[in-house]
Amino acid sequence: GEMLTRLPAPSIPLSTKSTQCPGHRRTAALRPRPVAPRSGRCLPHVLLTTVYCLSSSAHAMAPQEGRIFKISRDELYKSEPPAEWFGNPENKKDKHWTNDNWLRSLFHFSFAEYHSSKNSRFGVLRVMNDDLVQPARGFGTHPHRDMEIMTYIVEGSLTHQDSMGTSETLGRGAVQFMTAGTGVRHSERNLDPERPLRFIQMWVEPRQRSLPPNYGSYSSELADRQDKWLHLASDVGKGAPVQINQECDLYVSELASGGSLDVSVRKDRQAYLLCMEGELSISSTSSVAEGASSLSP
Repeated sequence: GEMLTRLPAPSIPLSTKSTQCPGHRRTAALRPRPVAPRSGRCLPHVLLTTVYCLSSSAHAMAPQEGRIFKISRDELYKSEPPAEWFGNPENKKDKHWTNDNWLRSLFHFSFAEYHSSKNSRFGVLRVMNDDLVQPARGFGTHPHRDMEIMTYIVEGSLTHQDSMGTSETLGRGAVQFMTAGTGVRHSERNLDPERPLRFIQMWVEPRQRSLPPNYGSYSSELADRQDKWLHLASDVGKGAPVQINQECDLYVSELASGGSLDVSVRKDRQAYLLCMEGELSISSTSSVAEGASSLSP
């Protein structure tokens, strides 16, 4: 079946071995290296998104059978918009923030000022942004419509408010979602005066337009995702704690030394694996039949 795994490495490059083997499952071994990322943690923290495959005529990033691609951090588009765009005061440095700008955002696909016809989407996954937000800053109230939006908090605390009356603060390991549908306005802020906020935001195209707006969230503990895949999101009616209006599944794991994980990817799906923290090398074979990856630290 068709399978494409893209492997972004947000801290350091991945070493990759792959063998073309159409119609077979791919077995991949991921191994952490003892290098601590910025957060002080040295073990891999990974996010896996599997999505429905669109035909090659429908989008630029068509799946290729049995192929694994790697994307390094340096290949991602870096965006640092002016502070006033989202209602923030002028940029300033302090002991809790040494970046020149209030926001450092890495775009995996075309978004905002970044346009690439060769990198516009991944199946129905339209947006994946890796956002690092200065303490006491954030995204002021802004609109969305006709998109399923999921946000995973990597570090810090995210405070969300929206036009549906929702207001809550979520921390590491939590995921929130919005069905923007006919229209919703919301804000996303880092209200902590000292700690930066980092989150991964994903936009998935819904199967139907003009849906009623909806919001929900789910918080997990480390034990829920340590050395195993925690199923965070699925299609409506498929049982995950977060349910969106599209054939899309979201999983997360934090890997300790000595563990292993198996991933099965259906023939009509493709998978996007993001290493959010830590360092990984990956090797792959094709010894197992029909569409899977094996991930081992």
